[in-house]
Order: sequence, then C-alpha cells, then structure tokens
Amino acid sequence: MNIRVHSYESLGTFDGPGLRLVVFLQGCNFRCLYCANPDTIDPKGESKETDIEDIVRQAVSEKAFFGKKGGVTFSGGEPTFQAKALVPLVKRLKEEGIHVCIDSNGSIWNSDVEELFSIADLVLLDVKQANPQRHSELTARSNEQTLKTAKWLQDNGRPFWLRYVLVQGYSAFEEDMRLLGEHFKGYDMIKRVEILPYHTLGAHKYEPLGMEYKLKGVKENTPQQLDDAKAIFDEYFDCVYVN
Repeated sequence: MNIRVHSYESLGTFDGPGLRLVVFLQGCNFRCLYCANPDTIDPKGESKETDIEDIVRQAVSEKAFFGKKGGVTFSGGEPTFQAKALVPLVKRLKEEGIHVCIDSNGSIWNSDVEELFSIADLVLLDVKQANPQRHSELTARSNEQTLKTAKWLQDNGRPFWLRYVLVQGYSAFEEDMRLLGEHFKGYDMIKRVEILPYHTLGAHKYEPLGMEYKLKGVKENTPQQLDDAKAIFDEYFDCVYVN
C-alpha cells in the first residue's frame, strides 16, 4: 500500500519524546491562518506516493538513534487524512519495536482513525482554540470533533499530549485559555501540555503557492507573554511546558 509523503525530518526533537523521524504527510482539512506547512494542505500537492515498506526501512535504519524514548512521528498536513494507509504502516512499525506518535488536529473521525489512535503509542492533539467562534475564525473549521476525539482518548485510556499555539489576538486570550483549562483539567490521559510559540517560519511559502498569508503584522510572543500563558495553564495542569 502507498501513502502520500510530503517530506521527512530526521532526528527531530519537537514532535514527541526523544529523537524522532518526523514524516510529514500530504493533505489537511483545516485552514489555519498560521499554518507553517501550507504546501501540505492540498491532497496531492508535490507529494510522492511512497510504499509503506520504504518508510519502515528508513525508520529501522534510524532506530539506533531513537534510544528508549524516540521513534517515528507522523505529522502534516493532517495524518488522519490518510488514516486508511497509515494503519498498516503503524502496525509494521510496531512490529519493528518502534514508538509511534500521531500529530493530529483531531477533527477527522471514522473507523480507520479510531483504529489508528488505538494502536499509536501517543497522540499529539493540537487544540487550536477552546472558544468555538474563535476556533472557526482561526481554522475555518469547528472544534467540536476535536473535543470529542480528546474525550475518546481519555475514555479509552489512550495517552496524549495537548498542544496549543499561542497567537496574539487569536488564541492568547486569558478567558479562552481558562476555558480550555476548565474543559480538560480532569483528564488524566493528558501526559503533557505544550504551549507552542507562534512563528512565521512558513510565511515565505504562501506567495509561491498563490496564497495570502493573513497574519502579516502579528508579532511573535515575548518571553513575558509565554510566561503568562504558562502560569495560567499551570493552574489546571502539572505538566505544562513551553516548546
């Protein structure tokens, strides 16, 4: 079976525990204003159809670097966009004794996604906004299924990290961060809460794609803004980190 791969990053340190091979898959259903990988949104794009065994071989070749904590992370794009092909790939990696993370916005749900989340070691769940209206403004999509996915992970004993991109004027409102804290404060399957600083590293990709980067003028977070956000989340969780 083939899967559409956009690109790879070896020895990644920001997408799950330890050192990881990060596989960026093609296709995404969200339209996040700050998307750093707009070239992965289109279902086809400039991706390459890749035999899943090619990815397994690459992962096995890097296994020595993973240590006890590392492994493979599937990012994107939105990995669950290709859940049907991803399930057998994850099973093969598990057969090779490789730890697997899925970095997901949690908004796609079907039997393939349910199986995928059942066999993955860890889900990195990107909750863009707890406030439904501001979530829609930020992503052009609803957050309803994302919250349902989080509850499924909790109810089924599947560990996950909660990730939140801090964007001034969009997700850095104290009331929204507290709304998120109140919603998730009883979830013991949340093993880590990550505050991801807003950055503009992908802004240069928009013009060549014929797209407009709509957050021009939005400034990156100051250290104080990040500290303030962490202090808020610290009131609800004991595992908060600024990535």
